Amino acid sequence: MSSPSPTECCTTYTLKQVQGDAFCVAIRNDGKTEELKSMATDPATTNTTTITTARTLMQQGRADQAIALLSPLHAATPDHDGVRMLLGFALRLEQRYLEAEAIFAGGPPEHPAFAFGLAQTRYELGDQAAALFARASALDPANLDITRNRALAMISEGDRAGAEALLTASLATHPGWLNGHKALATLRWTYGNRAHFADHYAETLKAESRNAALWSAWFSTVAQTRDWAAASHILNAAERALGRTPMVAAARLFIAVESGAQADALLAETAAITGDVVNLCRIRHWLRRGEANRAEAIALPLVGGASAPTFWPYVSLCWRMMGDARAEWLDRPDTLIQPHNLDLSTAELDELADVLRALHTAQAPYVEQSVRGGTQTDRSVLLRREPILAHTRAALLDTIRTYVDALPPHDPAHPLLGKPRGQVLIEGSWSVRLLRQGYNVPHTHPVGWLSTAFYVALPDAAEMGPAPAGHIAFGTPPVELGLNLAPYRTIQPAPGRLAIFPSTMWHSTVPFDDGERLVIAFDVKVPGW
Repeated sequence: MSSPSPTECCTTYTLKQVQGDAFCVAIRNDGKTEELKSMATDPATTNTTTITTARTLMQQGRADQAIALLSPLHAATPDHDGVRMLLGFALRLEQRYLEAEAIFAGGPPEHPAFAFGLAQTRYELGDQAAALFARASALDPANLDITRNRALAMISEGDRAGAEALLTASLATHPGWLNGHKALATLRWTYGNRAHFADHYAETLKAESRNAALWSAWFSTVAQTRDWAAASHILNAAERALGRTPMVAAARLFIAVESGAQADALLAETAAITGDVVNLCRIRHWLRRGEANRAEAIALPLVGGASAPTFWPYVSLCWRMMGDARAEWLDRPDTLIQPHNLDLSTAELDELADVLRALHTAQAPYVEQSVRGGTQTDRSVLLRREPILAHTRAALLDTIRTYVDALPPHDPAHPLLGKPRGQVLIEGSWSVRLLRQGYNVPHTHPVGWLSTAFYVALPDAAEMGPAPAGHIAFGTPPVELGLNLAPYRTIQPAPGRLAIFPSTMWHSTVPFDDGERLVIAFDVKVPGW
């Protein structure tokens, strides 16, 4: 399956419409949104029309225009907490974190939304924020997302035992908290506890045996490790507790398809079940069987919906297997895959490498990610406040701007060329440090528009091995599908080189002999979202 974006490690902010002249800030985590705090505007002291317009602009993805409206209003009414909060979250949406930090720091210290906004912003800037999250949690103890992010901050500050204790205690009082279960499993896995990283699901389900969502979450967590025996054991227990539910049937189909077992009977049993996971199972099954036309019949109608970025990569594989010329229209490897060399000095790259290495504290990669034989950082590294990272971010975004400005003409049917070409923002950024024989399995980035790999430090030629060792390869399908499709091309890494490509493009890293391969990867936010 394709890898989720590392932005899942962080909380993002959206605005929700409420009645009258009120607005509220909401936090979105792992696809779920919940209200954080609502504040009513005061018509006697503020321009309600301006606030309403700004809120609408933010909902439409035009936070830059909202800031232009809110900044003078905030200057005229500096004590209006509602205006201040809206401006702070607008600045965050525009990734102007230093300005957002100042806005949140100037708000009422005992207001939970300002406390959380300040803690989250400083955390993402790379500061120590665990104590700030603790204060925010004390002000809003029912908000479990604050607890989760407090644990993430504790991990980043070296207090893994404290983070594990915090999550464990919170799960004892909130046993159905799925994000908490996932955070605890991730903590244990990335710091080496592979044998018992998901045991807490089993303990909780002793008292929550009818909680279907928890059974599903436990299965998904273990299935990501591809331990099919353990995943099947979970399903056997779930079926005893719940019966042969659609969830259980779909999960059994997933195991059958991904393990290469006989799936025909399960395909028939789940024929009436809808959803992305089941559709991916069907597509991957027919691709494994070499029946690209049947896979395309499922995948192609789905590229018109909200999950289009998940299915376009499979449409590409279908068309390539069928010899369909539309594969060239979609992938355009000679046009859309590009290397660019940035003008960063050797000293700057060395400084950048030192900063990145200090952020690689985990012992293993995230289980759901594509890294093998290395580690991946948390948070968005390019939004941190370190000067060398800010300098690198500016250079990278300038290069992306050049790439975007030179794209082929607008094509409304195309997943990349059909989007607006306005402001360039980061969807997520992370560093990957691969060591001897390290690599990335073929994957895509469903939440991005463009994706990248920027090479910071590499093994010398003798350590790397003969080409294409260490190269990034494009168009190679997942190995488990057994498809005879060669990569479109590879890009040879070099310090200071940036590879840019569509987020729907399959890409992977070829293993190398020895040494260290240190990169920054980031996705560009889908324009207009």
